[in-house]
Amino acid sequence: MKPLDPRLVRTASAVRAHLAVSVASGALITGLILVQAWLLARAVTGAWRGEGLDTLGWVVGAVAAVAVVRALLSYLAETSALHSAARTKSQLRRQLVAHVTGSGRVWAAEPGEDGEQGSPKAGELVTLATRGLDALDDYFARYLPQLVLAAIVPLAVLAVVFWADWISGIVILVTVPLIPVFMALIGMHTQQRTDRQWKLLSRLGGHFLDVVEGLPTLAVFRRAKAQAEILRRVGEDHRRATMGTLRVAFLSAFALELLSTLAVALVAVEVGLRLLGGHMDYQTALLVLILAPEAYLPLREVGARFHASMEGVSAAEQVFTELERGRGTARTGAAAPGPADGTADGPREAGETGEASDVPGAARAADAVRATAAATGAGGSPAPPPATGRPAPAAGGDIRFEDVELLYPGRDVPALSGLDLEVSAGEHLLLTGPSGAGKSTLLSLLLRLVEPTRGRVSVRAPGGGWQPLDGVNADDWRLGTAWVPQSPYLFDVSVADNIRLGAPDASMERVREAARLAEADAFVRALPDGYGTRLGERGARLSAGQRQRIALARALCRDAPLVLLDEPTAHLDPENAAAVRTAVARLLEGRTAVIVAHDTGWAHGVLGDTLRTASLPLLTQEGSASR
Repeated sequence: MKPLDPRLVRTASAVRAHLAVSVASGALITGLILVQAWLLARAVTGAWRGEGLDTLGWVVGAVAAVAVVRALLSYLAETSALHSAARTKSQLRRQLVAHVTGSGRVWAAEPGEDGEQGSPKAGELVTLATRGLDALDDYFARYLPQLVLAAIVPLAVLAVVFWADWISGIVILVTVPLIPVFMALIGMHTQQRTDRQWKLLSRLGGHFLDVVEGLPTLAVFRRAKAQAEILRRVGEDHRRATMGTLRVAFLSAFALELLSTLAVALVAVEVGLRLLGGHMDYQTALLVLILAPEAYLPLREVGARFHASMEGVSAAEQVFTELERGRGTARTGAAAPGPADGTADGPREAGETGEASDVPGAARAADAVRATAAATGAGGSPAPPPATGRPAPAAGGDIRFEDVELLYPGRDVPALSGLDLEVSAGEHLLLTGPSGAGKSTLLSLLLRLVEPTRGRVSVRAPGGGWQPLDGVNADDWRLGTAWVPQSPYLFDVSVADNIRLGAPDASMERVREAARLAEADAFVRALPDGYGTRLGERGARLSAGQRQRIALARALCRDAPLVLLDEPTAHLDPENAAAVRTAVARLLEGRTAVIVAHDTGWAHGVLGDTLRTASLPLLTQEGSASR
């Protein structure tokens, strides 16, 4: 590992300011060390000669003043370092969130290729963005300032010692390089152990999140105890790796301490012998003995601080690896189902990315999505125009798919291939087909969560001409789109905030009207605090049918011209399914809609003659269609 990763300097502007402050404070502290050493040598020599306070008073006062200034300067430098660390962590977290949400595309862990490590899972990312980056405090507050001192102080001390006594200067010149050599040898071994410790911690966090999310399923299949045993084993592996790293850190600190002590002792012996022989005056000998430990101390401290900062450095390196992995490539995949579970369909449950925007707890992530989407173009096309903050007119027009193919990373069979389809403005299109035929992938294309690997998706605004979909700003396009997934994600905020997720400025009257049209007003009013009731994580207070109706109310409140529905009545009891069908009929009135469903009977019954059906074939290994 390099002492200072240039990627850290390029990525975080706060690092550059911190380096400037560290160099300035390091130079001042070096000067104070030299002045303090000379003053101490002068004071002790004067006292030995019998000089009184009338002569030495100013020297003693100057020593005290230099000590106070040195302590104050160290305090200010560390305070500045902690502020820089906080700013750097914030910048790295924002970049990581923007990358993970990448232009609004859904992120999912991907396997590595050719033996390389794949992208981290959700739990590993949580550990990386929290505990991992928090460990950068030691790197900025202690390691970097000490690294600057290690570069300046030994050279300055060596110059002064050579000026005062060239023989002692040669001894220090020969012994000082031994410390960096041993530091490098120990550091290479420590790097491997720290990387392993960090990987085990990330694995523990990722596995723990998987277990917590799947706990109901594990309990039903009586596998909870087995997973608890796996967690115990992973935790034990992490404990052993941590203790092994600490062992190496303590042993290396001992080795460096011993080496510097022997070097100082060597200087002290040769100075003492020459002083006894009358070949050196007392003040020069004292100056050399005071300065000699200062030449080794910064190097020794760098070694100790290096071990304390390694966890943060490993986390930062993983952040850079993840940022560089996706640079110039489109993130595809989804939470569920998608390539990871063996189906060709794209995202079914990926939060409310398609309805974007501003809700407590999600606002910063949404801002990152908007900023990234506005700055990048998809699929190698020229960057689309900047966001206007208004729904794209094309969202209310015609949509055309021309020979569209989409192949997910790590898959041999495309999710879609040779798709030719046109949806007219105001039309209701029902997509049918077997599981894995790519129905939800088609919705992902319309949501701009993924981009086609071949072919073209075009849109035409009312009264306008055809244009590529990737030439429309993704934010503006999504502002004109409402998405109701099969398993809608509800945030742990109030019912009202969940409904106005896609329309942050909506009034309470508009929220209530949307809930009424979605057949949700009655049960919402029955909640303890009505529309102010917090729903818990993933809407835990509500049933599946109630969550679906809140999602439909969200789409109604958004009032977008294009509506995308993914299995809106799946797994619902008859009563909830009937309420959802009524809400869907109200939602689709006067809007263009693309609906994914296996059970087509309800759609024909609700929408009647306005419905057109398109069936997608299932692709085989050879890429041909089979029904």
